[in-house]
Amino acid sequence: MSAHPIEEIISATRAAVQAAVWAPSVHNTQPWSFTVEGDEIAMRADSDRKLRTGDAAGRELLISCGAALTNVRLTLRRLGHEPLVRVLPDPDRPALVATVRVGGTVVPDEHTVRLHAEIERRRTHRAGFTELPVPERLEETLAAQAAAEGARLTPIRAEAAVRVLAALTCAAQDVQSQDRLFSLEVVRWARPPGSTRGDGVPAGGYPREPRRTRPHFAQRDYAHGHPWGNDSDQFFGTSTGTVAVLTTRGDSREDWITAGQALQRVLLHASAYGLSAAFHTQALEAYHLREFIRQELLSGEYPQMIMRLGFTFDENAAVRRPVSEVLEERPPH
Repeated sequence: MSAHPIEEIISATRAAVQAAVWAPSVHNTQPWSFTVEGDEIAMRADSDRKLRTGDAAGRELLISCGAALTNVRLTLRRLGHEPLVRVLPDPDRPALVATVRVGGTVVPDEHTVRLHAEIERRRTHRAGFTELPVPERLEETLAAQAAAEGARLTPIRAEAAVRVLAALTCAAQDVQSQDRLFSLEVVRWARPPGSTRGDGVPAGGYPREPRRTRPHFAQRDYAHGHPWGNDSDQFFGTSTGTVAVLTTRGDSREDWITAGQALQRVLLHASAYGLSAAFHTQALEAYHLREFIRQELLSGEYPQMIMRLGFTFDENAAVRRPVSEVLEERPPH
């Protein structure tokens, strides 16, 4: 047990879980649950929320959990506690993603404070961006954030490579849209207007009639033939933005969690500078396309996320489940 007073530990662990639920997740599935016992937080992957068609191996599920783990770590540090993390600590319990114990006292640095402040502000974007370019120095800083977590973020500067990624994204989206199981899975996580659900993609979370960017990166069809969406993209969403790929050297379950932690650190840093991200995982959900990208564009590293980064005037409300749905608190021994 930590040397901190029990009331302080309880407050810190609850705050960490409250922050964790704000992490991004595929289709906003929020595929995690937490148990707090004493000074330890256990995070588990929720297999009931796994995409059984689009993410059969659970790669995107663990990336999502990795992003939530970053929020836990940041929050404990922000509150002055050293987070003691063990990733995949028990081979006999594969759903146990990580445990985090409340360690000794630390003084949060300015960067930790800045990133923590963005946890509830960060939003996923699902359209084009303004024409305002992303400064190259900021791109380099974002790459450094990913490297600090053991991953690599590569801005794709060659126009030909950007066209290839755009074409593969569109091809994968077209194939998936013709697959009934893929389509039903997307529909399951699409919220109709007026829905009170605390998960899934809300009807106002994407443009009703998105403007095509050049090159065009296909978006998911959450509306599925319905006139859903917002109108905020009508005048400004014309730029593709900066295309970047997040990679890891390996492709194990631990690498996927590493990718998620790196992704969230990149996103929070980007948000602090007014930058939003749009995600494109379609091509990475098709084995042959993912392998093609890995071998032809990424020197053999494993692509974990394709994203576009840019500036937008769009600010949608976030949808999250209440902490009570994902947290079990047990009395300490």
